[in-house]
Amino acid sequence: MNVTGALPLPTHEVTNQPPPLEGYNAYEQDRALVEALHREGAGWAEARARELGGLVGSERLQQLARQANRYPPELRTHDRVGNRIDVVEYHPAYHELMGLAFGAEVHALAWTERRPGAHVARAVLSLLWNQGENGVGCPTGMAFGSVPALRHEPDIATEWQPKVLSACYDPRPISVADKTGATIGETLTEKQAGSDLRAVTTRALPRGRGGEYELIGHKWFCSAPMSDAFFTLAQTTKGPTCFFVPRLLPDGTRNRIFLQRLKDKCGNRSNASAELELDKTWARMVGEDGHGIRVVLEMSHLTRFDFAVGSAGIMRQALTQALHHAHYRTTFRHALVDQPLMRNVLADLAIESEAATIFTMRLARAYDESPREEGERLLARLTTPIAKYWICKRTPVFVAEALECLGGNGYVEEGVMPRLYREAPLNGIWEGVANMVCLDVFRAVEREPESLSPSLPMSRKLAGPIGGWTRSCVGSSESSRTSPSTRPVRVASSR
Repeated sequence: MNVTGALPLPTHEVTNQPPPLEGYNAYEQDRALVEALHREGAGWAEARARELGGLVGSERLQQLARQANRYPPELRTHDRVGNRIDVVEYHPAYHELMGLAFGAEVHALAWTERRPGAHVARAVLSLLWNQGENGVGCPTGMAFGSVPALRHEPDIATEWQPKVLSACYDPRPISVADKTGATIGETLTEKQAGSDLRAVTTRALPRGRGGEYELIGHKWFCSAPMSDAFFTLAQTTKGPTCFFVPRLLPDGTRNRIFLQRLKDKCGNRSNASAELELDKTWARMVGEDGHGIRVVLEMSHLTRFDFAVGSAGIMRQALTQALHHAHYRTTFRHALVDQPLMRNVLADLAIESEAATIFTMRLARAYDESPREEGERLLARLTTPIAKYWICKRTPVFVAEALECLGGNGYVEEGVMPRLYREAPLNGIWEGVANMVCLDVFRAVEREPESLSPSLPMSRKLAGPIGGWTRSCVGSSESSRTSPSTRPVRVASSR
């Protein structure tokens, strides 16, 4: 079989190569995810999940993801005559991806939908999206996590929250009042501080009017620097305080935010990360003076949860690629999937991927029920850093194992695996590395020892849905050699 459809070269014909994995539905073919959506109370969102699953498995989205990562953003600090402009230019594919993700409400469904299970539904969408393109997952995750911080200041929330939760992506550099949708970023880290946010040196000077300040300092990492506004930390006389920094001032002029350079990152290349200077930058205080870390941790709690979900999505995509390859590749007169050692590897990968999916979806239900159930609130508080630690820590090893299933083909940039491999470590770094997350668990237990009661039984309950799936998750190559559009269903979803 000539998998490319092109004429063979005179010297050989391409055989024993898997056809392209495209035209499949990433939701329908993931039984663990389908069952979790219904089990955790969000069955009403199935049509949304199915629609996004079809997009994620489409040739269109895969092509956009390749382009957005092949042509990363570029910084233009000045225009052609020397005016300072501080603009990050993205490939059109990135803007199209942003429009698709925001249009699907990957960032907002937990807050815009009033039916029970809204957090579960949004988590399913996020897990699916992270199987397609991960750079856009940063802006969607920050928008998701920003809502509690916005609500600390009703005036800011009234103006900004409807735009942040809008299903419209609007990259135009105009006043928020005139935009159809807005994006939110964070810039917390400084060179000398890292995760030690109390050590930030950026200063906040009052401007004489209530809640308005000027910020002076340097931020070492700013993800998505073309966002319409940012949350940051600066020191007042009372200590680290949270501030809201719009990119444009209320009168429509540009705020004094100066982009110094873009980070040349290992992965997440479609999404820009910048180093910036704040020089008499206009800002508004959010929350209580001197208690900014408390506000930031509210955001971080949600973004840590979303990182665990995103890493579960990376795992699932890596597993899908490995299973697809193993069912079409023949070696030593047998399909690769029928080789006993390979079947063991694939089964191990399937179990861990499904465990990550089940864990994150159960945690999503805890967020849904937290306002009404104290036990669920405690569960979410303690198990969020645990999920972030374990799933994000395991993902790089998981992806490396899945990549090896493809052999040399998995190491070639024309495929998906190298991008997943570079992406895999990032969620374990963002919003606190492993040691910081462990300290957060200790702090949670010290402050609320009763949080252990609902969290420990959860680990035992989660084992139930996973058990018994090992043999059938790998499938049989003899009975399931079908088109690429149906191949993953028979491999990864039939139990």
